[in-house]
Amino acid sequence: MTDSPRSIAEVESALPPGADQERFAGYGVMGQPFTSGHYLAFRHFGASSVGPGYESVWYRNPDREWVIYSSVAPEASCARYYGSALVDARVADIAVTWTGPYALTVEIPGKLEWDIELGRSPATTAMTGLGSALPTALWRNPTVLSVMSRVAGPALGVGRVRLRGTTPNGQWFRTNPRTLWTVDHTAARIDGVDIGPAGPLAEQTGLGDFRLPQRGVFAVGEAYFEASTG
Repeated sequence: MTDSPRSIAEVESALPPGADQERFAGYGVMGQPFTSGHYLAFRHFGASSVGPGYESVWYRNPDREWVIYSSVAPEASCARYYGSALVDARVADIAVTWTGPYALTVEIPGKLEWDIELGRSPATTAMTGLGSALPTALWRNPTVLSVMSRVAGPALGVGRVRLRGTTPNGQWFRTNPRTLWTVDHTAARIDGVDIGPAGPLAEQTGLGDFRLPQRGVFAVGEAYFEASTG
């Protein structure tokens, strides 16, 4: 695999099939913990079956309060599924800027500046190879996803992994992270204040059954959800 994350991420996302499900395609940092107790994640979904493509930033403060910022209304963004676990869902301008083949910056003006440098590890290379070889039908198979979840956590050093389960709002979810990289270096400022070094939380966090990784992981892939009336 010689393509950089930027070259893969900048290819226009195609909406996967599945008319009876809500579907998203794109890329993002699945999660990045900081030793100070802060937690960040972001999504760039170039294709969405419930509205226009969008960006979102997930933020947890050291008091374990979650806010999701999205470039579209909450009902057309991640808050559609995770809103009941949040203290707020806010619409914001979000910029994702690639500064190099393996480097990018995520910004919310006046709120967040987040610099990210990506790399590879033997585990992400192996998981990417598996993801590329796995037929689409097996990505939908609950048994296969359960096995992959059990293998991925220890292999990637990210704690528990759940590729399928139930969201806080009650819908089922399924994630298909097909291409993976590590976050090798990162720094973030919230309200102009550096939130400290990257590192695992004292206790792994999650929203519903979705477990947030204990080290930074960048993924390109798809997400599927039960059709919602919200």
